[in-house]
Amino acid sequence: MKMAWKEMKKNKLRYTILGSIVFLISLLTFIISGLANGLSQDNASLIKNLPGGTFYMEEEADETYSFSSLSEEQQQEITEEQPETTFFSIQIGNFIDTADKQRSVAYVAATDSTYFPEVNAGDVILDASLEEEGIAVGDEITNEQWEQTLTVAGFVEHEKYSHSPAAFINPDDFQTFFHTDSMQLAFITGDAPAFENLQAFSNSEFLNTIPSYSAEQMSLNMIVIFLLVISGMLFAIFFYMINVQKLGIYGILKALGVKTGKLFQMMWAQMLIISVISLILSIVISQTFQVLAPSGMPFHLTWQATGLLSLVFIIIGFIGATLSGIQIKRVEPMQAIQQGEM
Repeated sequence: MKMAWKEMKKNKLRYTILGSIVFLISLLTFIISGLANGLSQDNASLIKNLPGGTFYMEEEADETYSFSSLSEEQQQEITEEQPETTFFSIQIGNFIDTADKQRSVAYVAATDSTYFPEVNAGDVILDASLEEEGIAVGDEITNEQWEQTLTVAGFVEHEKYSHSPAAFINPDDFQTFFHTDSMQLAFITGDAPAFENLQAFSNSEFLNTIPSYSAEQMSLNMIVIFLLVISGMLFAIFFYMINVQKLGIYGILKALGVKTGKLFQMMWAQMLIISVISLILSIVISQTFQVLAPSGMPFHLTWQATGLLSLVFIIIGFIGATLSGIQIKRVEPMQAIQQGEM
């Protein structure tokens, strides 16, 4: 470590340039990861907030929840097997607030459950993002197709579906407004039995049935993966170029009895120092950005995701540096000294 630090101080510019590039790549990775997680929350926090379980929809719905309709017989069959089953429906729609402004929401109605708010008939509970836009408890909302109004009874945090704030209403109101007498989905925690004519989904599988969710997440995650690969290639290329320039020095050190493992340790120490400093700066800036980002921006970077990405960066940097150092192992002292003299 001491020898590695001395060389880095002697060649400050060279290692500063590498550190700056690693810093920019890691910062960009954290920002994109935060955007991916933020968009994921904005698109499906209603589902992601549920515990691990199994979702059921009608098999003929072809994995499209809006086409699913669970008959009373199916609901009764499921309830007999799992008495604590939650049945719920989702309908993308809109409402008009007291300022005659139209707002898009995802209406959600559910049977008695600990996973969704319990709403009285004639009331509605909205996602807190609508409170920030001026809607208050006691306001009455309506729709051009409804004959009655709903009264805002409260707000809940981080409940969105398909990039729309959730609006929880009573099942009776849902059936009246949307002219249906059945629920679309069933949710069961614990054992997941199979039911005839029903298709089962895990939480992650159900998320992929949400329009645009998988395509949106795949695109952003691919960018993150490419950035991680680029960082590994950067370390490999950088240390390869440095090792070529230092073959003569390595030859002398080997002739003096310095083992190859010691030279690798010096290179790993340099990689670790550069990575840690760059990652610390990236983490500080990305977390600061999360605090200062506008409330409407879907940015969510958890410490768990930050720690995981940092670990991946270090591992990839280690692999890249190690691959570039294979020539250190192969170099012969006299041959390297002669190349250095030339």
